Amino acid sequence: MEEGTPQGGSASPLLANVYLHYVFDLWVQAWRRKHARGDVIVVRFADDIVVGFQDKSDAQQFWRELTERMLKFDLELHPEKTRLLEFGPFAVKNRKQRGEGRPETFNFLGFTHICGKKRSNGQFTVLRQTIRQRLQAKLNEVKVELRRRMHHPIPEVGQWLRSVVAGHNRYYGVPMNDHALHLFRLQVGRLWHRALFVVARPAVSLGIGCIDSSSAGCLPFASTILILSAAWALSPKVRAGCGKAACPDPWRGL
Repeated sequence: MEEGTPQGGSASPLLANVYLHYVFDLWVQAWRRKHARGDVIVVRFADDIVVGFQDKSDAQQFWRELTERMLKFDLELHPEKTRLLEFGPFAVKNRKQRGEGRPETFNFLGFTHICGKKRSNGQFTVLRQTIRQRLQAKLNEVKVELRRRMHHPIPEVGQWLRSVVAGHNRYYGVPMNDHALHLFRLQVGRLWHRALFVVARPAVSLGIGCIDSSSAGCLPFASTILILSAAWALSPKVRAGCGKAACPDPWRGL
């Protein structure tokens, strides 16, 4: 008889939250009060957990005892995703004094977290940048879906792409992540351009110069490029907090 929840199942996050509330949340609160010498910060989202310690010995002791705690419930920490690293403003200073490189980074909730400095005053801050693998995976999904929608009306595809980019911006649109946002928008535009060219190529090769009338109302391929170019010239602000105007939105008005 199999136990547990299915990987990717809709009930898995809910059951994980309920289970870990008793296995982890309540336990870690008690551990912090009884054993911690310095400050302890705990962030948990479902079964993804980041714990910050002021004292290295606290981190080492916590790791040992958490491993034992999980074993009592037939659980184990992921060996490749669980690690101890030096991070924060003191990490930058201490590693520099020891002649070591920059602090390590870690991935959490779709972002790579990096020790950085604020543009305004040079003070320490945590940079959050879209994980490269996540960015590429999303672009691959868009590419597959564009192929499926190849013969759909262009305005319809444009509205869908606009919603994809807007949703991406809402989640990943954090300060100092503007480069990754611009890159995603640019690559989505290139994928759409390529998909339009594939649709138009048979007609253009016959000298018709027109995309299939059933899919786009016999819209000349050159006109679709002009539409994209005109839309790309617009530069609305889609996200506050970055300190800069957002990259032009190629889907606006389509």
